[in-house]
Amino acid sequence: MEKIREKCGVFGIYGHSSDAAEKIVCGLTALQHRGQESAGIAVCETSGAKGNITFHKGMGLVNEVFKDDSLKTLEGNIGVGHVRYSTTGASNIANAQPVVFNYLKGTLATVHNGNLINTEELRSELFSDGAVFRSDTDTEVLATLIAKERAKCASIEEAVRLAAARIRGSYAIIVMSPRKLVAMRDPAGLKPLCIGKCEDSWVIASEDCALKAVGAEFVRDVVPGEILTFSEEGMRSDTSLCTGNHAHCIFEYIYFARLDSKIDNVDVYSARFKVGQALAGAYPVQADIVTGVPDSGLAAALGYSEQSGIPFKLAFHKNSYLGRTFIKPTGSERKHAVELKLNVIESVVRGKRIVLIDDSIVRGTTIANLISHLKNAGALEVHVRISSPPFLYPCFYGTDVPDNSELIAKKLDTTEIRKRIGADSLFYARLEDIERSVGNLPVCKACFDGHYPV
Repeated sequence: MEKIREKCGVFGIYGHSSDAAEKIVCGLTALQHRGQESAGIAVCETSGAKGNITFHKGMGLVNEVFKDDSLKTLEGNIGVGHVRYSTTGASNIANAQPVVFNYLKGTLATVHNGNLINTEELRSELFSDGAVFRSDTDTEVLATLIAKERAKCASIEEAVRLAAARIRGSYAIIVMSPRKLVAMRDPAGLKPLCIGKCEDSWVIASEDCALKAVGAEFVRDVVPGEILTFSEEGMRSDTSLCTGNHAHCIFEYIYFARLDSKIDNVDVYSARFKVGQALAGAYPVQADIVTGVPDSGLAAALGYSEQSGIPFKLAFHKNSYLGRTFIKPTGSERKHAVELKLNVIESVVRGKRIVLIDDSIVRGTTIANLISHLKNAGALEVHVRISSPPFLYPCFYGTDVPDNSELIAKKLDTTEIRKRIGADSLFYARLEDIERSVGNLPVCKACFDGHYPV
């Protein structure tokens, strides 16, 4: 739907069996909600010839890109995987990840979730010799920087540390060399990254739901600023770049993450449920049913229902085979996907006063269409409650919040928005309730208050 967009999901594994690619496919499938434009995997056999990294990537969903034949060519015991939505760079195969990079000392494969805010500065420096980029993403800039640092130092983990000291922004990065896997998380902790253990394998992923998908036991979240190295010696941690100044992305809890994920010790389902309870307490209304926009509005709707005593009902049928429509790259594609994806269940809404819960309003067109469909199906009233504050500022950290010219809350006040979308009432979650829902975890809320942590 007309939603903000998140960049991607990353997954890595270091083990002793040669089925790394199969496990990565399972992990990426669990992370499919984070990106649906492209998918890719790179693997290596640590006991094989140095530099023998093989990879496959393509446009589309994980199950479209990886068929049985493609997996047969991906043999190795370590590997990295990626699902992508393009916030930086065009949606094409050249920008799909992993970025596999040949350099003086060998080959590296890099996957990245986030956004570097000093990309152009680094690009000018790294490509001052007239070299041509293969893609227009910040991930290639990052991979190039790591490779150049690696040519000057003794190990891949040292190269990653040197590169991390020079980049600014948000990132969860996994780098694979022919012998090691190195992962790092930005010092603010803007992007999630966690560690799991599965028999003889170490696993690292954007969300713990991907660990569960491969049968891995959650170990812990990566500390913001931490660099981890996985090798034959096990896992080694470098916290020299940790600052303690954390600002976790609040929208992981409001929208991005899967309901069954737990990020930085905060349960995603519980956080959304609590926001719904807070909305009911702050903005009550006389109504017959509460419903949520699938899927991210459902937990908040259940919280609103429990707190208010108004019955929860499913008012929309969701076509689960179309994927998350907010990830569609163009406005026309998103609009068409919404019309295919959600259909009103007329018997539920006819003659009813409805509380409609959604996670956000960006431009206002999608919620207006949903309200129109509900009223056309016989709803008497539609009262909208949004489980986030109004978007007032763009994001520079890999969440594709549009610039101010496209943010409806920047141009209109709440009363004007209510009239524009056709709602009978409209209220947004209060920022203090959002912060309480995550247990006062230090969060980045720049898209709401304009205070940027990096």
